[in-house]
Amino acid sequence: MLTALVLLAACAFVVTALVQRLLGVPPVLSYDAVAARVHDTSWNELPVLVGGGAAVLVGFVLLAAALLRGRPVVLPLVPEPGFDTGTTRHGLRTSLRATAAHVDGVSAAALKLRRRTVRVKVKTQRTRTDGLADAVRSALETRLGQVDLATPPRVRVRVRGAR
Repeated sequence: MLTALVLLAACAFVVTALVQRLLGVPPVLSYDAVAARVHDTSWNELPVLVGGGAAVLVGFVLLAAALLRGRPVVLPLVPEPGFDTGTTRHGLRTSLRATAAHVDGVSAAALKLRRRTVRVKVKTQRTRTDGLADAVRSALETRLGQVDLATPPRVRVRVRGAR
């Protein structure tokens, strides 16, 4: 994303300079001034070394970003012969949040979907919250069973009641 923004800014700058040159308007950055400055700079001067070091560092950061695995967008379902199936992380999170919110006694639900766990925080207007965590956990585990993930996560529920 950052690389795309930097390239977009560079392209916009070049297009602006070209349009100014075509219109006969003095450009923001003179090509002749840049060419003269680059021609007078030798390879072992500090700006060249700093720029080269920055380019190497940016290259390593981009390489690491490409090689390191991020959070999967699609979660695999139980494999069927001849089919690779999955569900999106966003869709599963939305479905689980709606399931938790529809449990009797829950007024609001917040959900975090991690690699191996689902953490749910539910709010209720009840003064006694006995059994509500178990009801929410049961509803979510039933829903996860219907979705049939290849590795179903553990469900953790926290209840915050009225005071």
